[in-house]
Amino acid sequence: MIKHDSIAWGVFLLRVSGSFFMIYGHGWPKLIRLFSGDPVRFYNPLGIGAVPSLILVVLAEFLCALFILLGLFTRLSAIPLIISMAVASFIHHGGDTLAGKELPLIYLLIFTTLLLTGPGRFSLQHGLGLSLKTSGKPKKFLLQ
Repeated sequence: MIKHDSIAWGVFLLRVSGSFFMIYGHGWPKLIRLFSGDPVRFYNPLGIGAVPSLILVVLAEFLCALFILLGLFTRLSAIPLIISMAVASFIHHGGDTLAGKELPLIYLLIFTTLLLTGPGRFSLQHGLGLSLKTSGKPKKFLLQ
């Protein structure tokens, strides 16, 4: 039988490491690119334009990843990251080999796991005692 502490530490390690590497390696550089003043050249998979696409990716890969790092609204914040990594894996890198899709697929698995587990015991939301008074289980599930 697995001890409850090891599960809590495992979720903590996955949440902090996955979101840290997303911010550091992807979100921060894109945030800098967005505000650099240089012309934006960015993949436009949804046909909404390069700038709006970059803004959406920055919101996911920086802001949502920051919320996950802190352990605030982890499940809700995981959804834009899951969408972003699914687009990166299956559209942007759609024609690549498995090796070319490996990193976005790993991130997709990390954030899907966090959608299912929530922030865990070692999170800011849990530590501050931010219990959510919502009606209905789906709302409570997503806001954890």
